[in-house]
Order: sequence, then C-alpha cells, then structure tokens
Amino acid sequence: MQVQRLALPMLAGLVLAASALSGAARAQGAAEPVRQNWQWQTSTPEEQGMDSAALARLVNDGAAHSLDSLLIARHGRIVLDAYYAPYTPEIPHLFNSVTKAVTGTLVAMLLRDGVLDSLDHRMVDFFGDRTIANLDDRKRAITVQTMLDMTSGMAWTEGVEGGRPDSLIEWGRSPDAIQFILDRPMAKAPGEAFYYNTGNAQLLAAIINKLTGMSARDYAVTKLFRSLGIAAPYWNSIGPGLTQGGGGLQLAPRDAARIGLLYLHDGEWDGQRLLPTGWVDRIRHATTEMHASFDSSLRYANFFWVMPQRQVVMAVGDRCQLVMLFPALDIVTVVTARDYCSFGRMADEISGAVKSDTALPVNSVGGNQLAGALRDIATEKLSTVGAVPETAAAISGKTWRFPANGFNLRALTLHLTDQPAHYELETATPDPARPVTTLAGPIGLDGAYRLGQPTALGVMALKGTWQDNQTFAIDLRLVGGDTDRRWLLSFDGGKARLSGKDRFGRDVKADAEAPGAQ
Repeated sequence: MQVQRLALPMLAGLVLAASALSGAARAQGAAEPVRQNWQWQTSTPEEQGMDSAALARLVNDGAAHSLDSLLIARHGRIVLDAYYAPYTPEIPHLFNSVTKAVTGTLVAMLLRDGVLDSLDHRMVDFFGDRTIANLDDRKRAITVQTMLDMTSGMAWTEGVEGGRPDSLIEWGRSPDAIQFILDRPMAKAPGEAFYYNTGNAQLLAAIINKLTGMSARDYAVTKLFRSLGIAAPYWNSIGPGLTQGGGGLQLAPRDAARIGLLYLHDGEWDGQRLLPTGWVDRIRHATTEMHASFDSSLRYANFFWVMPQRQVVMAVGDRCQLVMLFPALDIVTVVTARDYCSFGRMADEISGAVKSDTALPVNSVGGNQLAGALRDIATEKLSTVGAVPETAAAISGKTWRFPANGFNLRALTLHLTDQPAHYELETATPDPARPVTTLAGPIGLDGAYRLGQPTALGVMALKGTWQDNQTFAIDLRLVGGDTDRRWLLSFDGGKARLSGKDRFGRDVKADAEAPGAQ
C-alpha cells in the first residue's frame, strides 16, 4: 500500500495523560431530542451488492498496514466490521483531525439555528476583547468560511507532507493557545490559497464557546451527539471551556460511522434536518485545490477532503483515521489505524468490491473467506520471546531517570521478576501546573500485549523481550490511539541507554543512571 505521509501531529505531541471526561457544562438553550431508537443493522455483503471475497482481501491487507479497525456500511447496513487485536470495539479510538469535520459540523448547526448569522462573519469580530498582533486588512478579512476551507491566509507551518511542524511546536509552548493563533502574521490574502492550519479549527472552537457559552464538546453533546444517539465521548480540552478544535476526539468506529451517515444523507437524520441546506452539497462540489504532491486532484471544503475523480468525500485524521463517503454508491467507511495509508488505493478497493446496486446471490466461498479473515485479525499474533538473562533480576525494581528526550520519558521502573510483571513510568507534559504524569501497568513477557490504563491518547499496552543479555526491547502501543513505538534499553552496570524513533521517525537516545549509581 502506497504511503501518504500526512504528518498532522497533535498539539502537545506524545504526552501520556490520564483520561477523564470533562464535566458537562450546563446547557444553554434547548437540546436536540434524543434519538437512540435507531440502531445499526448488519447484513452480508452480497445482500447489499458487495463481494465478500474482495472484502476479505481488504481485511487481510489491513493487517499488513497497521489498521485497528475497518467498518463498511452500504444502504445503511453494516457489511464489514473488522477489529485488529489487541484493539476491540469497546475501546473508543482517537480520530485526530477527523475532529475538524466535527467542529465544522457544529458551525453548520450554529448557522442552521441562526446563532451564527453568516459564514462571511469576520473572525476578528469575535475577539474584540483581545489585542491582536499583525492586524492588517488581510487579517481583518478572514471569515468563518475561509477558516473552514483552510484559506485564511495566516502564516503557518504544520508539516502536512512531512517536515518539521514548527507552528504546532511553538503553539504547544505558548501560554495562550488562542492568542498565539490570532497573532500569526499573514502570508496570503484570505481565500487566495489553501494552507493546512489546525489553528483555524481551534479559533472556530473558541467561537463556538463565545456564541453558546459552552465548550465545543458540551455543545456537541447537546446538539449533535444526542441527535445521532452517540453517548457523550471524550474530547480533549486545552483550557477552561476550550475544546481542542482540531483533534483529541475519541469515538467508537460505529459512532463515527453515524456522523458519516449524516453527511451521506445530506445533513438529515431520522427525518430531521441537522445541517443547513447546501452545506453538504458544497463539500461534495469542493473547488479549493489542496495542491497535494501525492494527489493533485484533491479538493477541500468545510474541513472535508474530496477526491472528485473518485466521487469520494473524506474526513481525514493523521495516520489514516478516516470517515470516507461514497455518495454514488451509498457507502460509509470508517478506518482507524496507526500508520499512513493510500487514500486512493483504499477507495478503489472499497468501490471495487461493489458489484451491483441490488442483492447478489449467496456466496458461501467468499463468506467463509471473510469470516476466516475476521477471526484471524481478532487474535493477537505473539512475538518471539528471547531467553531471560541474569540481568533481568539485576535491573528489576530499579528506577532509571532520563534527561529530556524525544519520547518525553523522564523515569522508568521495570518489575520484571514480579508476578505479574509491571512497570511505572513518568512522562513530561506541556502543562505547567502538571509538568509530569505518572503511569503504571502490566507488561507482557510472553509475546502478547498487556492492556493497562486508559489515557487521553488510548489504552496503554506494553510487552517486552530480551534481545540479548544486556538489551531489553519494549513495544509500547496506545490501543485506540495512533502510537506504536519500540524502545530499546541497553544495560551496562549502573547505566542504561534508551534508544528508538520518535513520532516523526527521528532517532532518539538518552542515557540514565539508577539511583545510587556512580
């Protein structure tokens, strides 16, 4: 599968923070009615005109490309619901920048209700209580619509196709996330050119807060998620009342598919219009060119990506989090993963599995192939386990403290001779009020992951094995997140060296000593 390296990193990078739902703010205004009677129905692929054997190949291909889940629904019925161990459907998944599409959806609902008067409303008008740097006629011309289309014109470096995400790094260090974005100089006039900028989504989340008195998350729970029958999810906050507008939303794949189905049905749900007329049509006929090196045909509108030649609309998150819509085929696809993927190839394989607009004959052979593929991926594959050296007992229970490094790891304790084996680690965070977070949990020594604490980025899962007498390899995965790392710990007397690669594939090394070592 061709890799598209869309490096859209989270605001704070890899920070392991304990996850807890933020308290819901008191609702301002009437909530949408709860519509939980509608439930997903399942079907065989052939009943919906799709080929089971083709879907089996797609499932098997996903196992080789770090997929966590793959869901396909046609004609409103789920025909494929695949989960790759150790990920399971009970674990909400981090959707990264798919979150932007949800933030945009909330803007659409504000417009529908008249709370937002116009998409042409100027951005600066919402922030009259702030002094904005680099304020010129171009910045004054930024509108809600140009932010939704990523054509606001602000100077911003995010590393969308690789490279260093300088703006995100600086943003993460800023004491005021909103002021940092507002103060950016202008590179272009609004509407002149596409430039991917997560700051646009964050400003819109702040505008939602200003217009409703609620955080974007609480407004979404009240107006959007209740309507779709989605239980209140975790959605990261970056300050009091301020939801992370461009990422940080965790959803079950089936719930993400509900959002996709809303868009597939032109903004209507269960007979109720949730999105204003024309909102979805503008996305389907997007004209803003993204100028992506891997696909020059890509277009953008209202925080959605469009592949016009394939008639595919997508909400896209870093490392292949996708809500992919095929309006002409009446298909919603949800993908969660831990690595980059080829959108075009995936779209072609899904559309290629469609053989008819009506039911196909029963396909026992293909059905058995698909059932076998689903059973296979639901079983975790054990990694090879090395012999346990005497070093294991010597280092067990010792705490190794590391200088600043690309993993944000500050301290690590391995209890390898205890039953069960477990770890404790400390990670640095960008929060001055809580600069260090401590996590503890089990570690598998038999080739299988052990799942531990839920965090804001997924459920911590670790396994480890000895590669030789002095080197212990730790595989760390955030199940339901997009992190999949290998750390190597090399021990030499009272010293330990940590090595591996960070989120961007860069080498990281750090040396540590145990307490009392000279």
